[in-house]
Amino acid sequence: MLAELWTLGLKGIDGFKIRVEVDIASGLPSYAVVGLPDAAIKESKGRVAAAVRNSGFDFPVKKITVNLSPAEVKKTGTHFDLPIALGVLAASGNIDKKAACSFETSVFIGELALDGSLRPVAGVLPMLLALKKTGDIKAVIVPRENSAEAAVSGLNCLYAETLKDAAAWLAGAGELSVCKAVQFPGRGCALGDLCEVKNQALAKRALEIAAAGFHNVIMVGPPGAGKSMLAKRFGSILPPLTADEALEATKIYSVSGLIKSSSLITERPFREPHHSISDAALIGGGAVPRPGEVSLAHNGVLFLDEFTEFSRPAREALREPLESWQVTVSRVKDTVTYPARCLLIAAMNPCPCGYFGHPTRECSCTPLQIHKYRARVSGPLMDRIDIHLQLSPIKYADWEGLPKGESSSTVAERVAGAMAVQQERFKGSKTRANAFMGVRELREHCRLPEGASNLLETAMNKLGFSARSLDKILKLARTIADLDGAAGLKKEHVIETMQYRTLDKTVEFVSKY
Repeated sequence: MLAELWTLGLKGIDGFKIRVEVDIASGLPSYAVVGLPDAAIKESKGRVAAAVRNSGFDFPVKKITVNLSPAEVKKTGTHFDLPIALGVLAASGNIDKKAACSFETSVFIGELALDGSLRPVAGVLPMLLALKKTGDIKAVIVPRENSAEAAVSGLNCLYAETLKDAAAWLAGAGELSVCKAVQFPGRGCALGDLCEVKNQALAKRALEIAAAGFHNVIMVGPPGAGKSMLAKRFGSILPPLTADEALEATKIYSVSGLIKSSSLITERPFREPHHSISDAALIGGGAVPRPGEVSLAHNGVLFLDEFTEFSRPAREALREPLESWQVTVSRVKDTVTYPARCLLIAAMNPCPCGYFGHPTRECSCTPLQIHKYRARVSGPLMDRIDIHLQLSPIKYADWEGLPKGESSSTVAERVAGAMAVQQERFKGSKTRANAFMGVRELREHCRLPEGASNLLETAMNKLGFSARSLDKILKLARTIADLDGAAGLKKEHVIETMQYRTLDKTVEFVSKY
């Protein structure tokens, strides 16, 4: 006999429908899965057979063939266990295919334990969001641990505890509970208040601009200058996630299997990988492609401390995501694309010993060592970072005194106001912040004020600015204008941006030697 059910698959962070066909025929006992299954699906025989028997059903000792259609698309994951097991029960006559609950309007997702209980799986939310485009599915059955995540989709989602419960519901002899969303505090992005960082007024101003326009930042300074403190408090001034951004972030975490009992990510992600990370783990990839740290930081912050200690392949692999805000992982049989619109904050020392330019401690590095150390961050990569900061160590008087400066809440209000201006400016387009403006938007919203053209020409000729650097300057100036409440750019806005491109001044650096 033949039984057909629906389940879902994943490609990147997008879901698609899969038809599960189970045929049971006479012949030598066998179990075969066709339709480009991965190893986890091929191994489902042991889980399905044990779960069926331990749920009180007889597992047919016949020739069993499972087809996953469309057959030309690779399938991965353990969530095929439940639909395959239900297909076996229906094809063997344990479930009446003419039951009240239609096979054609239901979708089944879940991994089976050997005792027949359902276990949670990764990627439930992006798979279910794909169903909203079809509109022909009336019910979705998921494991209980995935119920909060499934409820976010807005579909009619039910959860089951065991295979027996799902089979009883499918046969019209049982009821399942409705999935409900769970509110939770979210993933903290800030580890303190910005006012706790003493002195460093220029750095705080630069981070305010970065938060208001979603601009990338690199900080260079000696140990103890406050680079890590600033980065970890940066999240406290970021605007809250919009509904669309929260959904995008949740989809990525769902695919990565990082959502356990919560339903929706409500705070901007903050990712801080160690410098020993591989380029595949940072960017994404693997034999079975998975999102990397740059995608897990989507709509949030990617903090790379000790930036020069990351491997060269890992650092240079950031070039494309910082320009296109997405990562495409290509394999022989498949190609997937992950979003990577993150805000990069990198921190590094000025030299191998860390004390080049220190006012009181002597640097022990030779000029050649300093040059090689700085050269670890290539020109093309540095060119893609909007804000360059040179941090100086604080003095004892500043350290001893009480914290000075504005609190994060005060700065966050100005940032939120600037972001509101940008949302109105880019209404109806895919652009969400000044940092993501294209050439057409740049020319429309960043017209040079009188006298600024000669200034930029001088910067390009004498300081070695590239055309991309000039675009970054205009985007930064636009954000500064938004923070000031100005309708158009002013010359002082452009002048201020020059101090945030210090590492482009290669002539000045070389002249010291």
